[in-house]
Amino acid sequence: MDRYITAPYDDQVAKSLHSGDYVYITGIIYTARDAAHKRMYEALKEGKELPFEVENNVIYYMGPSPAREGRPIGSAGPTTASRMDKYAPSLLDLGLKGMIGKGKRTEEVKQAIVRNGAVYFAAVGGAGALLSKSIISSEVIAYDDLGTEAVRKLQVKNFPVIVVIDFEGNNLYETAIKEYREE
Repeated sequence: MDRYITAPYDDQVAKSLHSGDYVYITGIIYTARDAAHKRMYEALKEGKELPFEVENNVIYYMGPSPAREGRPIGSAGPTTASRMDKYAPSLLDLGLKGMIGKGKRTEEVKQAIVRNGAVYFAAVGGAGALLSKSIISSEVIAYDDLGTEAVRKLQVKNFPVIVVIDFEGNNLYETAIKEYREE
């Protein structure tokens, strides 16, 4: 099913999304990869504030290439989500509603998704140039010294993703394999 949502979004929207849904996100999402996640995790342990309000927001695991002339960002493909699995449950417990990446997640992340009524989306790997066309603006908001791994605030329009793990814990990577084997 094709779904169009606006980010940030609340529990009601998260609970309306199901594993296998094609979703087009419009609104604000944030980027953060390994190094930024580590810094945010350390900030939480030290009782410091995070660089953006996590509650009801979406984090895209992406490291962009430099912007070409006239564009807000270069290629903007997803990175492997499992590298953030150590940090994801803490952010989900703070109200993070969505994560965008590629690849499988650990059981701990899946449990945190269910516990917090969140969603894990996949973006198509290798399609960074195409995905960047859905990005209207890009602004570094934290950890500028990390270069491409800095935290960015992105304004997106109809950013295409697929629900992999929904709020009930249904996992497209598992159900698709079962369906394929049964045919």
